Amino acid sequence: MPDSYTYKSSGTNSQGNHYCARDYGSGTSNSNSFHYSNNDGSYYYSNPNGSTYYNDGKGSSTYNPPGGSSRKS
Repeated sequence: MPDSYTYKSSGTNSQGNHYCARDYGSGTSNSNSFHYSNNDGSYYYSNPNGSTYYNDGKGSSTYNPPGGSSRKS
């Protein structure tokens, strides 16, 4: 992941779910990246390289690489 970013926003909603949004700039595939983590143990990442990752907190996860097919585990 790129080292340089600017925080756009972060916080915790009334359900106890945390989010954080970052701006990595125009040199990345997904400059407006974010992640969130929920109080049920699940979490999701939208990464600057265009990939995404979701973990349901129960042992199952899905990774979507940039421009490729998703992989579940």
